Amino acid sequence: MAYVKVGQENSAAIEVSYEDHGTGRPVVMIHGYPLDGRSWEKQELALLDAGCRVITYDRRGFGASGRPATGYDYDTLAADLDRLLTVLDLRNAALVGFSMGTGEIVRYLARYGSARISRAVLFAPLGPYLRKTPDNPDGMDASVFEEMARACAADRPAFLKDFLDVLYDVDVHRGTRVSDQAWQASWNTAVTASARAARDCIGAWLTDFRPDLPAVDVPTLVVQGSEDRVLPPEASGDRLAGLITGMKHVVVAGGPHAVCWTHPAECNAALLDFLGR
Repeated sequence: MAYVKVGQENSAAIEVSYEDHGTGRPVVMIHGYPLDGRSWEKQELALLDAGCRVITYDRRGFGASGRPATGYDYDTLAADLDRLLTVLDLRNAALVGFSMGTGEIVRYLARYGSARISRAVLFAPLGPYLRKTPDNPDGMDASVFEEMARACAADRPAFLKDFLDVLYDVDVHRGTRVSDQAWQASWNTAVTASARAARDCIGAWLTDFRPDLPAVDVPTLVVQGSEDRVLPPEASGDRLAGLITGMKHVVVAGGPHAVCWTHPAECNAALLDFLGR
């Protein structure tokens, strides 16, 4: 485990923790909420076996990274990603994100361009825009997210329990595609995150990515579960298809939001095929 400095808060440096393993084409993996870089283990194993160099990192506020009081917006989070790519001087890299991590990819490409990036993979994508507005009538009322933030602040462990239940569709997949131990490991990770990060990241989900999407100029793969209760395909990937030129869209039958964990065979096959074995 190593660290890269991404900022300063009062007397302490803000550092992002990362792991860098293997050789070959670099693949940078950006985790979802409320997990950390270790949540990619099923994809990391497949990528390493396929001869890739795999870089995972913990978003600020999560895992082993610093826990500042600010910076839980996509401009800052994309800047953190840019700092990591710059320090490691990565070229021809593939960016792979899950859920909240797909936002960093889209904002990064819009702000910093694709000079270092060859491909993008979006698992259970966040975009294009979740807030209901006059020009986005199919979105969700902002009050839904405001209530989530209040619930997180009031009793974060209980909120995270409910969130993870929906993430994995435990009522369907418990004991088959997600064990009690895997669910517990996710909760253990989630509850150790910064309370400020856990609450403030919810507000970031309402970011409007529609202006950013035309800047996604690299081959892009979107993978999501057909039974995603957090970000259903009709609210996310189906809408992205008309906004990202040449996007490839794979829907995994029966998959929940955390499709990378519950359906690794399908996800890894799509990922490796897209990256080029």
